[in-house]
Amino acid sequence: MESHLVTGATGLVGMHIVLDLLNQNKKVCATFTKNSNRSIIKHVFNHYGFSNYYDKVKWIKMDLEDVTEVYQAIKGVDFVYHSGAIVSFNKSDYEQMRRINIEGTTNIVNACLEHKIKKLAFISSVASIGREGKGKYSEKNKWNSRKENSFYALTKYKAENEVWRGIEEGLNAVITNPGIIIGPSHWGRSSTTIFKQIHKGLSYFPEGKNGFIDVRDVARATIALMDSKINRERFILVGENLPYKSVFDDIALCLNKPKPYKKATKSLLEIAWRLEAIRCFITNKKQSITKETARTASQINIYENQKIINALNYNFKTIKEAISNTSKFLLKVK
Repeated sequence: MESHLVTGATGLVGMHIVLDLLNQNKKVCATFTKNSNRSIIKHVFNHYGFSNYYDKVKWIKMDLEDVTEVYQAIKGVDFVYHSGAIVSFNKSDYEQMRRINIEGTTNIVNACLEHKIKKLAFISSVASIGREGKGKYSEKNKWNSRKENSFYALTKYKAENEVWRGIEEGLNAVITNPGIIIGPSHWGRSSTTIFKQIHKGLSYFPEGKNGFIDVRDVARATIALMDSKINRERFILVGENLPYKSVFDDIALCLNKPKPYKKATKSLLEIAWRLEAIRCFITNKKQSITKETARTASQINIYENQKIINALNYNFKTIKEAISNTSKFLLKVK
């Protein structure tokens, strides 16, 4: 039986890819690090009605920075889903993101080439496409080095370049670029931080617009691309482009909390991140609002999804469905 390795399996995307692969009765290996909290996986699997799935996985401790561990994990594997990454918009985390996101991907690509795997799927981000602060983006957009791009975006862009390098050296691979991913996970991780803030009582909403996607679509579309003959391609994965206000309102509704009602204007956000920087400098804590997140929240970023729709005849779940699914999970585990 062909084997499938999923890196970053304790993360939002990774655990859903593992779940879908198991639903297809595929042999799954999944990686975790010494700092991983695997209990969340059991909660998520149970949320979908598959409490027995955890023990079906071959769990492998693997640090993306450890070349030996990476090569050993990929040895004998047929397909690799690389979703392991650090997501942060704090400048102080850049060095860690550089090591994990860029150098870690280099190690994955080299190991895939060495062991001649059949195909690699790299889960990137729409951030790697390169933003200009306002506009409509497709897979044809080329990276630009404007200030609107975050340090996280830079590391994902450079990680993608490693995958393209591997492709030039003979690797079969596809790249997916998800928008803001909504799905069940820890209260304080990924997009669930939005749910956490609204649950606590959030008064403000940003004026920007962005692309959103249900995590179940990220997993399903990525696996479908791996199962297809499609190769050497990248695909934007965005279900809907929506104002933050609309998304925040739907989250509040599902959590039975008041809707945010004050506009967080661009000028107000500029003040907010500066005050937050001072507070965190004094308390030695990480910023909850950074210069990058404040500026992104005011941008109007629209992402086209026609390429994946045409390639797979794909139908996305609505973001309302994604929010409902996530809210039900979070209210059970809080």
